[in-house]
Amino acid sequence: MNFLQDIFERLAGAPERTVLEEMRPGGHTRATASSLLERIAAIRAFLAAAGLRKGDRCALLASNSIHWVALDLAAMADGIIVVPLYSRQAPAELAAMIRDAQPAIVCCGDAALQDALSAALPEAPRTVLLDEIFSAPGPTQVKRLMSELSAPAETDPVTIIYTSGTSGEPKGVVLTAGNVTFMLSRTTARLELLMGERAQADRVFHYLPFCFAGSWILMLSSLLRLSELRLCMDLTRVADDLREAAPDYCLNVPQLLERMRAAVEAELAKRGGLVSTIFSKAKAVSIGNGNGNRARGGISLFMARKAIFPAVRKKLGPNLRALICGSASLARETQLFFQMIGIPVLQVYGLTESTAICTMDDPRRVEPGTVGPAIPGIEIRLGDQNEILVRGPNIFPGYWNRPDETAKVMSNGWFHTGDQGEKTADGNWRILGRLKNLLILSSGHNVAPEPLEEKLRCAIPTAKQVVVFGHGRSFLSALVTGDVAADAAQAAIEKINSGSPHYRQIRAFHIEQDALTIESGLLTANGKLRRDAIARHFRDAIESMYRKDARN
Repeated sequence: MNFLQDIFERLAGAPERTVLEEMRPGGHTRATASSLLERIAAIRAFLAAAGLRKGDRCALLASNSIHWVALDLAAMADGIIVVPLYSRQAPAELAAMIRDAQPAIVCCGDAALQDALSAALPEAPRTVLLDEIFSAPGPTQVKRLMSELSAPAETDPVTIIYTSGTSGEPKGVVLTAGNVTFMLSRTTARLELLMGERAQADRVFHYLPFCFAGSWILMLSSLLRLSELRLCMDLTRVADDLREAAPDYCLNVPQLLERMRAAVEAELAKRGGLVSTIFSKAKAVSIGNGNGNRARGGISLFMARKAIFPAVRKKLGPNLRALICGSASLARETQLFFQMIGIPVLQVYGLTESTAICTMDDPRRVEPGTVGPAIPGIEIRLGDQNEILVRGPNIFPGYWNRPDETAKVMSNGWFHTGDQGEKTADGNWRILGRLKNLLILSSGHNVAPEPLEEKLRCAIPTAKQVVVFGHGRSFLSALVTGDVAADAAQAAIEKINSGSPHYRQIRAFHIEQDALTIESGLLTANGKLRRDAIARHFRDAIESMYRKDARN
């Protein structure tokens, strides 16, 4: 049985179970398993009437919603390949993806998206609003939905997810039914390990766009487990909705966890007095020795565990078993911080091409600063320059219409991730950085920028982003964005430099008050640095840093 059959059978077997909930300031909208099946039936009828057949592409340009989930499942049920697109992406980039995928129809979340796409792509295929698709299906339609569900073959494509394109044009990653079925067997097993045996459904909070592979896999995992997936519909309300949802776990990106940590520390510092003193000393003991909540000794740590950490946990989410984190590198100190207050952070590593996941932390044996062991059933080894290579049922068959690009990353079944890593004595993997981001100084020294950027960002609490330069240069420089004072940046850099060899020391910096954004084209859709675009945009500032230092 493949993942799609399994999801539909579980939904049909628990018709009254609430499986999805949209959290809005004006009220919540819930979908039971039976009402979700009714929506799916309505969409299948619409797609059939629109003339879509197996193998056709259907682009889905919308924010997360119950409608989004229903359309995704409905299209896959008929062998239609879903092309999810990020609603915040620049219209020109969306137009390029649509030209590449050639969908038969584009389903838009709202009229503004539809209008923006039409302006950027006058020759766009037929577009339709999600709200226009739904009619009121009768029970016969739902019955027919279940009876006519055909099982896609393992090799059948179910989606094309476009990579974020950090240094070039995004490529469409084709994922098959076999890829997804394998991955869901692994994610649900790990969630069972986290949650243990219990009668009630998991409560899951979710704010990351479904068009990202990891987010999509969590959504499908939740449906497969008949969890209550609560969707944050307004990103300005993430913190409030998280508390209200009171989830067992949620998927995160490092940026949010670092903001949560900064907010907690700022609030405790603001309170001052004995609370601030106890917290500072407890943090020094716990994080300083790298053991998080496993640290022993110290009256301050004992008092913090009794009087401070429970209140912090209650404010963040009283039922949190874990915060799951992926997408980018998480500062080790941030992981230790949450572990200290009693909320473990479980890291996940993977790429869209690996169906989102290659490694997952084991909740019983978390090693801070690593991303866990390889998931069962796949192989990971190191290639040239310590590049991580992966082989297994999770690896994609290729890029859409790009055989040459596929050949560049595949060799004898091994997928070349482009990431550098190392394996610890405990069998966990540590990600060191992107191979293509490696800076080679004019002295011949090689420097991975990511660890330095992480250290500097953590050392400057008000910094939004840090980008380190130096390829072909005689020394390293840094761009720091956010409301940052020059002396604060200088002090942080001097502290980091004091423990680094000469070739890894940052000798010049430039501050930009405005943060890098997706809309400016300087970040990818999932918030990663577009280094080539950043270097071009700040060319004058970069050159000024090197000219200034040369004069000193």
